[in-house]
Amino acid sequence: MQYDSIIVGAGSMGMAAGYYLAKQGKNILLIDAGDPPHTEGSHHGETRIIRHAYGEGESYVEMALRAQSLWEQLQEETDRNIFVPTGVLNIGKEDSDFIQNVRNSALNYQLDVETLTAADINSKWPGFAIPAGLMGCYEVNTGVLMSENIIKTYRELAIKHGAVLKVNEPVTDILMEENKVTISTENQNYTGATLILTPGAYAKETLANIGLDLPLETVRKTFSWFAANEEWYADDHFPAFSFALDHATYYGFPSVEGAGVKIGRHDGGMKRDIHQPIEPFGTYTEDKQDVSMVADHYFSNIGDHQVGKVCTYTNTPDGDFIIDRHPDYQHIVFACGFSGHGYKFSSVIGETLAKLIAEEQPLVDISPFASERFFTE
Repeated sequence: MQYDSIIVGAGSMGMAAGYYLAKQGKNILLIDAGDPPHTEGSHHGETRIIRHAYGEGESYVEMALRAQSLWEQLQEETDRNIFVPTGVLNIGKEDSDFIQNVRNSALNYQLDVETLTAADINSKWPGFAIPAGLMGCYEVNTGVLMSENIIKTYRELAIKHGAVLKVNEPVTDILMEENKVTISTENQNYTGATLILTPGAYAKETLANIGLDLPLETVRKTFSWFAANEEWYADDHFPAFSFALDHATYYGFPSVEGAGVKIGRHDGGMKRDIHQPIEPFGTYTEDKQDVSMVADHYFSNIGDHQVGKVCTYTNTPDGDFIIDRHPDYQHIVFACGFSGHGYKFSSVIGETLAKLIAEEQPLVDISPFASERFFTE
């Protein structure tokens, strides 16, 4: 049997692409080395923030707005909770690049963003204790995505529309031909007219097998939950947040469904060999120390550290995504290197990959994410 398209990596972006293609009546095969949702995917950890006024640069704003629209559409197709409208508060020095990008994005795209002093923040949300010298940009129409609920929903809907899903089946070989691809696993060979590669942490070696040497690095990251008084930190009255500090960047969540306040460090981390088990939380002092510093210095009534988890970022040198077509095989497209901030876009990236493989024009500009930027002299 030949499929219209094979998708290798049925995680956040791959499962979304499978859903959009299957919904169009395409004959789709999804293959994953695990059984999503699982701890090796970018969906791991229950929640993700979605922001529109984007501190990483205006090239992401259009994508974020399209992603939000698609999340709202997905919510209409499931009883699972997909999006929690907490708003997002970005905190930093007024002259920091991150805050300036947020403000410029808000201005140029007419986004609903409120500028607040440290005193304003502490008055509006007494759970914060923001010192003078920092300020905030509060974006009202944003919030928290329930990442594992989303992957479950995309999976169910893709299968409902006829997609075939193979789980716990690592790919061992990819044979590229002019008008088709053959994917080999330990169990079987599969043939497709087109191929989408979204292999997550395995992107570097998977893409090297099809002649693409990309500068990707896998990094061990951690995040934690702290006990929280629901009267102060519940998701119906406390925002998701980010801190762009001089020495580091952090992100976090209100207490969603009573889970406690979640805090993680975005930058830093330790290089990870994906063929070795990831070191558990607590292996290094900074696993707990980094986020505890934020909890102690910038919150007024947060409780004790409760639990920590580990995850993996797949980083590009510039921190921007890679979304592209194989230069020699136009029926192969790939997306990778999401550098720890890609999940919120997985709906629109899935849609975009589906359009690329169907030779249709994407609804968002992906030119900033071309892989050729790493190969020009």
